[in-house]
Amino acid sequence: MNRKLIVVIILFIFGGLLGWQIYQRIYAREKRSVPQRIEAVAVEISEVEKTTIRDVEVFVGTLLPKSQFIAAPKIAGRLARIFVNIGDRVKHGQMIALLDDHEYVQQVEQAQAELEVAKANVEEVRSALNLASREFDRARALRAKEVISLAEMDVAESRYHSQQARQKVALAQVAQKEALVKAAQVRFSYTRIEASWPNGDESRVVGERFVDEGAMLRANDPIVSVLDIRSLTAVFHVIERDYGRLKNGQVAVVSTDAFPNKAFTGTIARVAPLLKETARQARVEMDIPNPELLLKPGMFVRIQIEFAKRENATVVPLRSLTKRNHQEGVFLADLQTKRVQFVPVTLGIVSGDWAEVVAPSLFGYVVIVGQQLLDDGSAITLPGKRPAALSSEESTGSRLLRSRENR
Repeated sequence: MNRKLIVVIILFIFGGLLGWQIYQRIYAREKRSVPQRIEAVAVEISEVEKTTIRDVEVFVGTLLPKSQFIAAPKIAGRLARIFVNIGDRVKHGQMIALLDDHEYVQQVEQAQAELEVAKANVEEVRSALNLASREFDRARALRAKEVISLAEMDVAESRYHSQQARQKVALAQVAQKEALVKAAQVRFSYTRIEASWPNGDESRVVGERFVDEGAMLRANDPIVSVLDIRSLTAVFHVIERDYGRLKNGQVAVVSTDAFPNKAFTGTIARVAPLLKETARQARVEMDIPNPELLLKPGMFVRIQIEFAKRENATVVPLRSLTKRNHQEGVFLADLQTKRVQFVPVTLGIVSGDWAEVVAPSLFGYVVIVGQQLLDDGSAITLPGKRPAALSSEESTGSRLLRSRENR
């Protein structure tokens, strides 16, 4: 009984499998016999254009003054007066600030008084030397007549040489006191802080003021900063990809948000010979003339540098580019047959929303929307009106496709 049931179950399963296979073969045969309907893909197109395209890179940086320095006292003291403020123009040699100078005036007067004492001492020594010289001459004359002894003449000679030595000491003291007077005068001059720079033929401006009158200053405490902004330095950094394209003398266009409708021109002056390991960037400095003094240090700037320019270049919209089989290309639309052909392209300059096609020579229309649904030879449909550039006889896209098929 059990064996019969098992045999029946096996036959039932075998019959079901056989029936399923027969059904699959019949369904597949019928499916192949029914012609497939290919749905057209709705796309948007754009015309291949001839225009001028530029390879322009935009960098961001900041402005620095051409030169700057801090005006500070060389000595400690109380700030008695300050004569400039932020934004004031200063000339070479102009006094910026004055320290309390009473102590230094007294030092100069004391040094001059000591110099006068030393000079008076020289006169006294010179008089004594003249007297010793006459006595020594008289002693030699008397000794020649053997009126005085040799010892007496030696005493006169010794007194004469002693006065000569005293005169040398007195003269040295005068020189010492003169040096002390000059040192006191120099210290006194340090109470007057002046703006000074090499080739001081142009004025500069005060950038910052750090202290007020009455403040007690130590040596080298900052008072004001003095800037040269007749020419500014724009500093920006480039990565390794752009480093090799930069060189001294390249001209760039500089813009800033402070003057959105005005462009400034600068020239690359220095390119660092190394890239920082931390950021893998190199420092680049550019000189920007600023005769109207519109630009200010610290401003954020955008720097446009043109590396290449192509006139009458073949360009396509950047969004028309797609990849098929690891090849970058575009779908060229034949508006007569309503089909597309995938054309691999070699790109040149890419700028903004446009890309230059170096090869092959393209003309006609390319698909810009819907290409992700297309294959080579796919049917398309164009929403809206037919482009006005097409003739009634044949489109430029169909001419290109036919020439390719003939080849």
